[in-house]
Amino acid sequence: MSKLTDVPKRILIGRALRSDRLGETLLPKRIALPVFASDPLSSVAYAPGEVLLVLSIAGVSAYHFSPWIAVAVVVLMFTVVASYRQNVHAYPSGGGDYEVANTNLGPKAGLTVASALLVDYVLTVAVSIASGVENLGSAIPFVVEHKVLCAVGTILLLTLLNLRGMKESGKLFAIPTYIFVAGVFIMIAWGAWRGLVLDDTMKAPTADFEIKPEHQGLAGFALVFLLLRAFSSGCAALTGVEAISNGVPAFRKPKSKNAATTLALMGGLAVTMFCGIIGLAMATDVKMAEKPALDLLDNGVAVGAGYVQNPVISQVAEAVFGKGSFLFVLLAAATALVLFLAANTAYNGFPLLGSILAQDRYLPRQLHTRGDRLAFSNGIVLLAGAAALLTWIYGADSTKLIQLYIVGVFVSFTLSQTGMVRHWNRHLKSETDPAKRRHMIRSRAINTFGAFFTGLVLVVVLATKFTHGAWVALLGMVIFYGTMTAIRKHYDRVSTEIAAAEERPDEYVRPSRVHSVVLVSKLHKPTLRALAYAKLLHSNRLEALSVNVDEAETKALKEEWERRGINVPLKILDSPYREITRPVVEYVKGLRSENPRDAVSVYIPEYVVGRWYEHLLHNQSALRLKGRLLFTPGVMVTSVPYQLQSSELAKKRAKKRAEWNAPGAVRRGPVDAPRPKDPAAKG
Repeated sequence: MSKLTDVPKRILIGRALRSDRLGETLLPKRIALPVFASDPLSSVAYAPGEVLLVLSIAGVSAYHFSPWIAVAVVVLMFTVVASYRQNVHAYPSGGGDYEVANTNLGPKAGLTVASALLVDYVLTVAVSIASGVENLGSAIPFVVEHKVLCAVGTILLLTLLNLRGMKESGKLFAIPTYIFVAGVFIMIAWGAWRGLVLDDTMKAPTADFEIKPEHQGLAGFALVFLLLRAFSSGCAALTGVEAISNGVPAFRKPKSKNAATTLALMGGLAVTMFCGIIGLAMATDVKMAEKPALDLLDNGVAVGAGYVQNPVISQVAEAVFGKGSFLFVLLAAATALVLFLAANTAYNGFPLLGSILAQDRYLPRQLHTRGDRLAFSNGIVLLAGAAALLTWIYGADSTKLIQLYIVGVFVSFTLSQTGMVRHWNRHLKSETDPAKRRHMIRSRAINTFGAFFTGLVLVVVLATKFTHGAWVALLGMVIFYGTMTAIRKHYDRVSTEIAAAEERPDEYVRPSRVHSVVLVSKLHKPTLRALAYAKLLHSNRLEALSVNVDEAETKALKEEWERRGINVPLKILDSPYREITRPVVEYVKGLRSENPRDAVSVYIPEYVVGRWYEHLLHNQSALRLKGRLLFTPGVMVTSVPYQLQSSELAKKRAKKRAEWNAPGAVRRGPVDAPRPKDPAAKG
């Protein structure tokens, strides 16, 4: 069965890679830019439109505020980019916002940021794919008719590409991303040349339309609130910026420097494209409305439900290049494709963050290890499943999904930059070098400004979008927070319970005559119990066996083994492909082939738990190993159980079930036994 499933797996994701080839999968800057920055780069396709949509509430007269809103977004973008450049140098391990908040604000703040980021990554996939499907559907009717099917299919395709590894998928994603960026820059340059040098008149398809304002004559607080809402909508251009700080380990050396350079490139490109599209939208007189069927007027008459409102970037491209021209079609195709690829930012950020959280025991340990292609496969599959479910629930409708968006990212922005302020305050207390102090003070000012700005945006987003769907994102954050807290409590409880005592009782070193192999992952109470039990069976050879899948953990195990002076040889099996089952099975088969008449007894320490969900967190490797060894002739497998405290609950439940009787199953009072019939009485 293993070979049958291995063939399609290799066809889909390729051959497994050895651990020592990890360096070959690391990304140069030219590949890292489209891999990690496709989300913020692609957001310029819809962020300018979001600004104009909000301003249209007050009518066309409010459009003259859009350049100032663009300036505010630019200031915020540069502030956030500058702040994250500090992050990648100060915290290069890949923890990003989570590590900053956890280190400087405490575990609760760190877990809040992690919850916000996980929700935001899931939404990034759902929103980007839904938006891309809708853009593609304007040209292909089949896609519109089967939106959910096409969206889920695209998610599966991206999942397979990412399971093959970041570098391999990054090469595929780089081409359309760079075509999109080049197309937007050509559009901006050609539009500026036509408008400023040639003095041509460029008109968007909606230039002659009028907008019926929902609220006329807004002033005072109402106008300020509208501008803040428009600003917060334009801040969609900042989504995905944090992915680079979470993905520092995926960069080539020097990791921090390359990540910081990529951040600067991404910020510069995104800001230039955003401002250029806003400027061309003003020059070509683009009109946008939240309810185009009712609020867009053509010669004083509403355009009606049959009208399709194209994105700002499409209208500007039509005005600059001409409808149906080669560059117009190329940019339209690249825009639709890059929206699909924007989801790839989450495919790289979510698994890396999940691995770090699993290492900190907030998520199942399976998310910490890399898969066959040296990608965090379990995290990729988990993200795909959550995004596909959300896409199905909301019918792949980007209008509904985008209401859930932005909340998570600005929660992480605000807490991360607040954490960086505390980081600089802590270092300033001990730093005496005047030059370094000036640098720290300047960095602290940048982070303080960023924390204030992003906090303001967060308040505005919550106030304006809560009832429109933002509450779902907050609910998702609460669910993630509660789940991760419960997992951490469980792992902490188990660690305390199985911690090995310093004293070494005599029964641990009894001689024996039976050939035994005791599997060891860590040196704790279950391991010591398995060793003691194996010694009691009089083996002629006894050894402990461990598989090296993590150099640091293996080194720590050897040191602890030697420090305790355990009188059992410890053998380490190398596993270049990070497998546990196959090296052990092959080693045991080797023992059998050397001495065919001998029996090999394998002892596996196992936890005994009492709750169904705890089985998902423990004994997974043991189950796979037992399943393989049970089919090996001459090999006996012995589970050495270690009962955790939760197993007592299971015993109590079993006792209650045994004592329970269904109504009517027990008769009360004397019952006369039936009298045996006399055989002689017959006849």
